[in-house]
Amino acid sequence: MRQAVAALAFLIAITALPMHAQTSSGAAVTGRYRNLFVEAGHTPAEVSARIDKTFHQLFHGDSATQTVYYAAGQNAKGPLAYITDINNHDVRTEGMSYGMMIAVQLDKKPEFDALWNWAKTYMYHDDPKHPSFGYFSWSMKTNGTPNSESPAPDGEEYFAMALYFASARWGNGEGIYDYRTAADRLVTDMRNRVLISGRESNERTETEYAEFNPVYRMVRFTPDTLRRDHTDPSYHLPAFYELWARWGPEADRDFWKDAAQASRDFFQRATNPNTGLSPDYANFDGTPVGFGPTNFGSTFAADAWRTAANWSVDWVWWAADPRERELSDRIQRFFMSKGLDRYGSKYSLDGTQVNDTAHATALVATNAIASLAATDQARAAKFAAALWNTPIPSGRYRYYDGLWYLMALMHDGGAFRVWVPRR
Repeated sequence: MRQAVAALAFLIAITALPMHAQTSSGAAVTGRYRNLFVEAGHTPAEVSARIDKTFHQLFHGDSATQTVYYAAGQNAKGPLAYITDINNHDVRTEGMSYGMMIAVQLDKKPEFDALWNWAKTYMYHDDPKHPSFGYFSWSMKTNGTPNSESPAPDGEEYFAMALYFASARWGNGEGIYDYRTAADRLVTDMRNRVLISGRESNERTETEYAEFNPVYRMVRFTPDTLRRDHTDPSYHLPAFYELWARWGPEADRDFWKDAAQASRDFFQRATNPNTGLSPDYANFDGTPVGFGPTNFGSTFAADAWRTAANWSVDWVWWAADPRERELSDRIQRFFMSKGLDRYGSKYSLDGTQVNDTAHATALVATNAIASLAATDQARAAKFAAALWNTPIPSGRYRYYDGLWYLMALMHDGGAFRVWVPRR
């Protein structure tokens, strides 16, 4: 049944994309997704079983040590559930949107709807006077009260893409479950939201505007005007923008096409030419942005781990920029030089390790996703094998490590795909 659904989605994708896009050799057009684990000798059944086992542990495992997904009762719209950062004791749009993306890719509609219901009930701002109107509070307590009412744009990006895919797999329901309408509204607000100055529930006054800079065509780190306007390299998702340029509201399609190219060019400027490392935060010209006495944000750390995954997925789906393959080769060559099983997790961009010796599973995962774009196949296979040989994360750091571990298994196992929304 799933193979038939996937085949149908591929046929729809071919007819839905404009002719100029159909010349691409990317998986978004061909419908062919590599399975690096099968290429390494594992059976398709083994790969599916590993993905299923990981999903079950992270979503329905032991509540004290394994799961990051928690049921939270229900309201008039249906069941509620959240994904929580165990270490930081909060609910983030990052994790909620990742959870929804995982759920739609694995055909888990009940989990998807419960997460979306919680996000819309507690995180979403529908008051036109609120500075975050049309966005989601990026951090909440598990009881639904906010830690911060400002948005983090990577959450909105993943929410929108997951909603478009949900429209494709399951069709559109009513109210908040009209996935297509919700995605169109969110993509429109990310691009066009007007400046609003207003008070949050804590009486703090904020002024926020669109989540994308209209001049640079790039995602902002935050739309809050009280901060300097800059970006986060790991928020750049050109693979998504290409789809919005085809499926999103027609008025903004040219913008998203430009944004995809802007991000591809930005990756070249923001990464070190020798190591392939990018900073957590950057100016729109790619130079690092740091804050405070430690210059926080200017190094390669937890946010920046994701950047290689982003350019690699863009290559897999669209094969539009061969320079992304060079970036994957570069960053894998760097980490191989540090020892495949022992490299650290925080570096200056020139490759000097910074106050950290941890070998983080989330970084193992994103480096494995980079294998999909790398040209050195022998080296790339070792990074994919390192992921396969890593246990499913549990314990204190299972949130970030676990979600990226699962998404990397899905990417490298050919189970993270483009699903074309119905009209």
